[in-house]
Amino acid sequence: MFKRLREGIARTRDGLLNKLGRLLGRREPIDASSLEALESALLMADTGVAVTARIMTAVEKRAGKEGLPLIEVLREEMVRTLKAVEAPLEIPTGAGKPFVILVVGVNGVGKTTTIAKIGRHLQAAGHKVMFAAGDTFRAAAVDQLKTWGERLGIPVVSQGTGADPASVIFDAYSAAAARGCDVLIADTAGRLHTQGALMGELSKIRRVLTKQNPEAPQETLLVLDATMGQNAVQQARLFHEAAPLTSLVLTKLDGTAKGGVVFAVADAMNLPLRYIGVGEQQDDLQVFDAGSFVDALLGETPAA
Repeated sequence: MFKRLREGIARTRDGLLNKLGRLLGRREPIDASSLEALESALLMADTGVAVTARIMTAVEKRAGKEGLPLIEVLREEMVRTLKAVEAPLEIPTGAGKPFVILVVGVNGVGKTTTIAKIGRHLQAAGHKVMFAAGDTFRAAAVDQLKTWGERLGIPVVSQGTGADPASVIFDAYSAAAARGCDVLIADTAGRLHTQGALMGELSKIRRVLTKQNPEAPQETLLVLDATMGQNAVQQARLFHEAAPLTSLVLTKLDGTAKGGVVFAVADAMNLPLRYIGVGEQQDDLQVFDAGSFVDALLGETPAA
């Protein structure tokens, strides 16, 4: 899994390391020109102004004045930032089944594929899973989820194109409860925070679920596209204002040299980052681990 992670964020790692050159291997105190090079490299990787400033303050003090190795200080500060959002998805046992995960986001971020991969993760962990094809505006989305369901052996509740999404998810909840499913993962139509009708539809879905279970949906998960860079941060902020989120997934890290956006999103949102996507294969949606991500980014070998 670490090898796939290294391969998946290779563009960001290579860009960062190429800009830093031999700087990371230096043992002598870091000087002003080296600090400038590091700051530029972090910003170019889309780490974000706030996170970069915090890292630079620590580096200047500990690597510059105290003489600690730069790689050591950099790794510690990066892990510190990401540890705050390292929180794997856990499905509680006992009453209140099914646990409902409502998946939201704009078109093109990979929502449906992410749902399938999360379903596979949970299935492998021994959970009984069901999908709800709530993106009724696009027939292709329903078909895609059905195809994944057949491939994984996960039942999919759907209706015709244009059906009321709240009705689909209502029926799916009832079916999941009747079949003793542990988890219901509900797809929704891609939407922007500015689309009033679609945001209203999301509120309706939440109301319908609440009538069936006051605690549902227990998870409202926003899928973000890492290739959007800092725009992903703004999108997450605005989406959170329109529809309260509980967690995030960041996809397509393999398609960008600006994977530092993970730090920016973590710092801006302070929401659990459940998974990151580093490729198109089923195993390429990985449970987010701060230490492993930073090691892969800096070209380090993880500690045993």
